[in-house]
Amino acid sequence: MSVTLQTPPIFVSRSLQGILCVIIGMALFVAQDVAMKVLITQYPLWMLMTARGVVGLAVLVPLIVLLGGPHRLLTPLWPLHLTRALLITLAFSVFYAVFPFMGLAEVSTIFFAAPLIIAVMAWGILGEQIGPHRSIALLIGFAGVLVALNPGGAAFQPLSLLPLLCAAGYAGSQILARVIGDRDSPLTVGVYTVGAMVVTVPLVGALVSAVLPETAAIHHLRWEWYVPRGQAALHLGGLGVIGLVGLIFLSRAYQIASAGVVAPFDYAYLPMATAIAYLLWGEVPGPTTQLGMAMIVASGVYLGYREYRASGTVAAQVSPHNT
Repeated sequence: MSVTLQTPPIFVSRSLQGILCVIIGMALFVAQDVAMKVLITQYPLWMLMTARGVVGLAVLVPLIVLLGGPHRLLTPLWPLHLTRALLITLAFSVFYAVFPFMGLAEVSTIFFAAPLIIAVMAWGILGEQIGPHRSIALLIGFAGVLVALNPGGAAFQPLSLLPLLCAAGYAGSQILARVIGDRDSPLTVGVYTVGAMVVTVPLVGALVSAVLPETAAIHHLRWEWYVPRGQAALHLGGLGVIGLVGLIFLSRAYQIASAGVVAPFDYAYLPMATAIAYLLWGEVPGPTTQLGMAMIVASGVYLGYREYRASGTVAAQVSPHNT
């Protein structure tokens, strides 16, 4: 008589899945933003962002139709998806618009007020608890944002506030991803995001170009369109693929895990972006940026630690077949 040994299924916590998804997503976004900083000297911002959306639609729509099942093009949650997509589109239009004026590490440090804003929004909107320890950590983090901005310093420029505006929009979009939860798949979330980008970015670009006179300083905001061919098509297509995959990973992270658990791991972006900016362009953040970065990261990591302890490391187990 033979005995068959059956290997028990491996269960991975939703928190761990979310953390891994966010780290992979951040690595892809570093690659995307480095490419954006290079390509924005060659192509208008609006063309780059629209190309990302077109590539996303070209990949996601056939994929959703082919896979079916939980993936769908039409969803009763479309108001939430569209609102989230508009927030992301407007937020990152602002983010990339300042690239020619600020270093990648500086822009990123200010933007990383986003996880702190997410924690506050999760408390106010989702009812996630913020105790005294988290409150102190949030205050330290927001103090770090002020230090990084250095509003009283001679080098301060109002443009430095734009990454903070982007952070607020991004935070709102990720809270909406948490509200959507598992009711829609990451592919559905992604198709609405890139679809809105294709429609809204040209409108935003036309408005900005109509309001702002074209000068050498803001040449990247010019209104210019053409069908990319050859090397240009490869540049824009590659940018779109990287951004799409990163977006899917990040959306999935916030769908399956608590916002308070995964948000601090967004900070994986900062050391990667700072190192690459130094290697490529010799960028070294100033002392106030470095101090602010340390305060923001310390605050965010501590918030994640407290939230992870509160949620429990063995709660909410899920089989890989259900992901």
